[in-house]
Amino acid sequence: MKTKNKLKLALVQPDTAWEDAESNRFVLTNLIAEMPDGVDVVIMPEVFTTGFTMNASLVAETMSGSTVEWMKQIASERDFAICGSLIVSENNCYYNRFVWVYPDGEIVTYDKRHLFTIEKETKNYTHGKSLPVISYRGWKILPQICYDLRFPVWSRNTQGYDLMINIANWPAKRRKIWKTLTKARAIENQCYVAAVNRIGNDETPIDYTGDSMVINFKGKPILNAESDEGFFIKTINKEKLNAFRQSFNTLRDADKFELLE
Repeated sequence: MKTKNKLKLALVQPDTAWEDAESNRFVLTNLIAEMPDGVDVVIMPEVFTTGFTMNASLVAETMSGSTVEWMKQIASERDFAICGSLIVSENNCYYNRFVWVYPDGEIVTYDKRHLFTIEKETKNYTHGKSLPVISYRGWKILPQICYDLRFPVWSRNTQGYDLMINIANWPAKRRKIWKTLTKARAIENQCYVAAVNRIGNDETPIDYTGDSMVINFKGKPILNAESDEGFFIKTINKEKLNAFRQSFNTLRDADKFELLE
């Protein structure tokens, strides 16, 4: 796999149709078709095919279903990685699963660890237990999903990752917290953060204002999609990241800990 000092990210901020995977794939296909060549990673929000529904049994797909096959086809045709989460049925359980697809069709998955009890996510889904770090074009990437953002121990940078991706359905009424926590995760982990949210509203009803962002290792937003629908491109630079870590390395002084089940 080729190594790249600069990684071009495309953040996709859609108005997700409620429990309508086919319609959402159609909209996303058209958005992605408009992207220029040279993109390295396309990032879609949490549960991008359905919205944040608790009707898991009605909308869940398998890893050999239509959405994963769609992701594999697009990744292959455009020579980029594509990621986002969808509701997956596996071994009689339902997962809010982050799916990362490489251009060659290889897949890495992460099941959401912190389920949102307030919206009964814990009653409808099974939480994940492992946290992979994705290697891609010379970068190490940590996947996170929405509510994970509130639990910094889970994302503590003990594995030397360069980019954290948090995909979300984060409500408008808590947008100030979204902006604060994404910056905090970038600062404390000395990494880039790509935080991707949706816009519009769903049938619960909950309103979403987007605010998808790319934040640098100093906690500064270098891209903010605000509340616009579409895709937003930003290139991040590993040389700048490494230079900052060498000149101001706080990670080496972090407390040691062990995660328990």
